[in-house]
Amino acid sequence: QVQLVESGGGLVQAGGSLRLSCAVSGRTFSRQTMGWFRQAPGKERQSVATITPGGGNPYYTDSVKGRFTISRDNIKSTLYLQMNSLKPEDTAVYYCAARDGIFYGLRSQSSFDSWGQGTQVTVSS
Repeated sequence: QVQLVESGGGLVQAGGSLRLSCAVSGRTFSRQTMGWFRQAPGKERQSVATITPGGGNPYYTDSVKGRFTISRDNIKSTLYLQMNSLKPEDTAVYYCAARDGIFYGLRSQSSFDSWGQGTQVTVSS
């Protein structure tokens, strides 16, 4: 059974940085297309970034382009999200998600079949 465990969330001031991690077990990580999603209070879960199994072709939602970087370490079976220049509107619970196979630019929740429990990111103004 696949397990995804996020970590690295917290409280940070606007303009600051955080790095989220997602440790994956129970599947061959190097075969997974991975994604980060976020859900703010009262809003739907939205895609933030996705990355193919080999680490290429990252996709970013427009609001985070140039500030966030998705990456992965297939040896450590870990997904990362480096978040710089954080804004209050980035406040949300951040989730990692996985799907077996190579897929480009996945954006919908239904495209992923495994999810972590989420980690809270709060950006104060």
